[in-house]
Amino acid sequence: MGPKKTAAAVAGERKKEIIWKHDGGMRVTDIAREYGRNPSTIGTILKRREKILATDAAKGVTRIVKNRPAVLEEVEKLLLIWIEEKQRAGDTVSEAVICEKAKALHADLIREQPGTSAEPEVFKASRGWFDRFKTRSGIHSVVRHGEAASSDVPAAEDFAAEFLELVKTEGYVPQQVFNCDETGLFWKRMPKRTFITQEESRLPGHKPMKDRLTLLFCANASGDLKIKPLLVYHSENPRAFKRHKIDKERLSVMWRSNSKAWVTRVLFVDWVNLAFGPAVKQYLLDNDLPLKALLLMDNAPAHPKGLEVDLLEEFSFINIMFLPPNTTPLLQPMDQQVIANFKKLYTKELFRRCFEVTDCTTITLREFWKDHFDIVTCLKMVNMAWKGISQRNLNCAWRSLWPDCVAPSDSDAPESTVVQDIVALGRTMGLEVTEEDVCELVEEHDDELTTVELVELQAEAAQEQASLEEEEATEERLSSKRLRDICQKWKEVQTFADLHHPEKHVAHDTGNFYDTRVMSSFRELLKRRIKQQTMDRFLTKKQRVEEEPSSSGPPES
Repeated sequence: MGPKKTAAAVAGERKKEIIWKHDGGMRVTDIAREYGRNPSTIGTILKRREKILATDAAKGVTRIVKNRPAVLEEVEKLLLIWIEEKQRAGDTVSEAVICEKAKALHADLIREQPGTSAEPEVFKASRGWFDRFKTRSGIHSVVRHGEAASSDVPAAEDFAAEFLELVKTEGYVPQQVFNCDETGLFWKRMPKRTFITQEESRLPGHKPMKDRLTLLFCANASGDLKIKPLLVYHSENPRAFKRHKIDKERLSVMWRSNSKAWVTRVLFVDWVNLAFGPAVKQYLLDNDLPLKALLLMDNAPAHPKGLEVDLLEEFSFINIMFLPPNTTPLLQPMDQQVIANFKKLYTKELFRRCFEVTDCTTITLREFWKDHFDIVTCLKMVNMAWKGISQRNLNCAWRSLWPDCVAPSDSDAPESTVVQDIVALGRTMGLEVTEEDVCELVEEHDDELTTVELVELQAEAAQEQASLEEEEATEERLSSKRLRDICQKWKEVQTFADLHHPEKHVAHDTGNFYDTRVMSSFRELLKRRIKQQTMDRFLTKKQRVEEEPSSSGPPES
């Protein structure tokens, strides 16, 4: 049995765990909650990062960190981002898959280092390393043995039966049942074998991650209601918006941003309350349908289990149902050729724009690509592609899960020849493009990120983390009493405006927007404070009760 760790050694180990979790992208407030510490205490630990990591544990105890190479720390940071990406896509990752990815990342990073020898250092990604990585990072939902689970057919069959029973019991019709799903889009990506792609990859400062965004699509089972998509980009105010004088509130998408261009829980709830809820409610009223709806979605991290609690009161008629893990390829309607068809239509719009430029102006294709193709152009193409998804396509996507809701059709032939149109447009411009190239491009949008892209993503996340910590420092200066007073006053203002404003619908909509976008963050902060105070009181009381017998002596006989 090894030597027992001293209290100092345990404390040192815990501080290093806190630093590693922060390096891996975990927020200060989340770390504070996990360790039962005040965020300011966590901030102090992080400020002393270098000193803490350089300090060994107490003499006589095996060192917790054996001079971990910087490249290994970088591997673990990138690996955490990669795992989160996989989980957001609904994939289950196993220990074996994580270890293989770690080895690949290590090899890539070693190759990129200047002066690397012909025989690079070998990283084995052993069981011991994995266990320590899991402890340091706090990762969950990892399959311990074997390969990551593939599509779970029995689970899909069981869920389909459960879903149909719910639809029957609750009396839902196809107009009231919705599905939503996210997808990544590299909005400037062309088929690999086109010369413009080869040129673009050689341009100085080319940043593939800068061309990546995430879209969330949603529609009902009857296919006659498409909800305004959520689009998440890495920049809140791109230069092109200023150049084109774009009003974000009037875009065909709900525009949001963060450094990773990911849909987060906050952004998803935002979309539900500001886009999904109002559109569904108005649609049901316009069509004289009962005010009830079912939203079906997968278990992505951005889709909170307790979503009903975050809904505004007027959208309490919305019920949520989650697909089981590893069933989305089989059942999720948006995955049944809806998102794939959107990407084909987007690519067609991209080729059409390129053709118009080369055919109707003096601008060359390369000049258009470099100087005239911006995110504003991309948004127009996203809008056109989403409009191009037909009601028939949306309705047929439910065939695997709800066959009876699919309307009969005279023909099972493909709705269009989009891929052939793309190839024809490409050849008109002198681009050697085949149907296989186009299909490969559509699939590439969902490929996992390369090491270079992960490095870029991690760097951007670090910048965002710094700004978040500044926000958290501001939060610390707000007293709970001040927060409670402000929230109460806002409630009074909102009620007053709803009752007395001459245009009640304007007051109502504007109030809801402000409530969701501004006041919700203060309410969440107040909730966390109250929860922490309750926990502190409980622990203090428990400690006092435990100490009383020893301090008061033996009971009287």
